[in-house]
Amino acid sequence: MATGAEDYPGLREALGDPVLEPELLERSLTHRSFAYEHGGLPTNERLEFLGDSVLGVVVTEALYRTFPDLSEGRLAKLRAAVVNARALAGVGRSIGLGDHIKLGRGEESTGGRDKASIVSDTVEAVIGAVHISGGIEVSSVLVHRLFDHLITEAAALGAGLDWKTSLQELTAERGLGVPEYVITDAGPDHMKTFHAQVQIGAERYGNGVGRSKKEAEQAAAETAYREIHDGPVAGQADPAQSPPES
Repeated sequence: MATGAEDYPGLREALGDPVLEPELLERSLTHRSFAYEHGGLPTNERLEFLGDSVLGVVVTEALYRTFPDLSEGRLAKLRAAVVNARALAGVGRSIGLGDHIKLGRGEESTGGRDKASIVSDTVEAVIGAVHISGGIEVSSVLVHRLFDHLITEAAALGAGLDWKTSLQELTAERGLGVPEYVITDAGPDHMKTFHAQVQIGAERYGNGVGRSKKEAEQAAAETAYREIHDGPVAGQADPAQSPPES
């Protein structure tokens, strides 16, 4: 059946080629700024509303089944760590979703393709479109494809379930001092990009980039956490540098 809607083959492949009607896929990518400039086209907002609920149900069930001994409060924190706007934006960026979003000229000119709010909302809209096209079985497969790695990562985080808190716990445990964040920015006011590094004592760790200071700090904390966690423990010799036994 001819539809006139674009098929987005590259995006479909990144999504795992789910059952997804072309018209619904195109609508899921249509931001309100584009719709307004083109005579009031249907936007992705209703699909976003649906996708938010589908995502919540699938992730909640996955957490419930994967962690049978965790309390309700801990499960709620895990879910929040997986489905927050920053995490969703990261998922969207990993599949190149920003390249396909239909934006108005204003949003286009101010970097809307990489805005966490727009990318995260579009992820939810795409999930909603897949759900309408293929039902809960198909949308569940998509959610697991995109979010299972976040569930695994969230379970490994500290009590605060964010990278800054986890890094602070790790540096306290190893006696390294309190992390401080060094922020720089570039670009015009309406399109600023922030870069963050973590200062711990005399050392700097991590590199984080984001559209906000908070996003850049979280990204820097993640890379710093991995550098410190995977490196030699302070006060212990690096086996590679240890002298041979006599």
